[in-house]
Amino acid sequence: MTDWLSPSEIEAVLLSLKVAFWATILSLPFGIGVGFVLARFEFPGKQVLNGLVHLPLILPPVVTGFILLKLFGTQGPIGSVLKDLGIVIAFSWTGAALAAAIMAFPLMVRAMPLHAPLHAVTHVKRPPDRATRTRCSLASLGREWRKRRRRRRSCGS
Repeated sequence: MTDWLSPSEIEAVLLSLKVAFWATILSLPFGIGVGFVLARFEFPGKQVLNGLVHLPLILPPVVTGFILLKLFGTQGPIGSVLKDLGIVIAFSWTGAALAAAIMAFPLMVRAMPLHAPLHAVTHVKRPPDRATRTRCSLASLGREWRKRRRRRRSCGS
């Protein structure tokens, strides 16, 4: 079964799965939390936070990678502290997982408000399918309009 993939190709596929798994694990809780806060609450600075969250989507990937390299490289402010602890992020699978998590983070945050209207629908007094019904059918619309004009009263009263 592995005749169609060489050992180095299998290694590359496994590395990709490892990076994708850890990127998801790293960004999912934060994405759900920030998305929930942005979808449900109004607070000063909400638009600034929303802009910062979506920055990886707006910036070119090369710029995002450069910023990550400057921050998490061995000479960067975060990378130098991590290096002292024996953790090297740059040019490793952990760096790839971090970069993938940061690039996926805005997409997770954007998915949360799509589910926010479901919360609002549960608090509607009438079922949503009945809320859009009118009191008159289209067939009787003309007849009711004439009655309203004559009697100056609303349809169905």
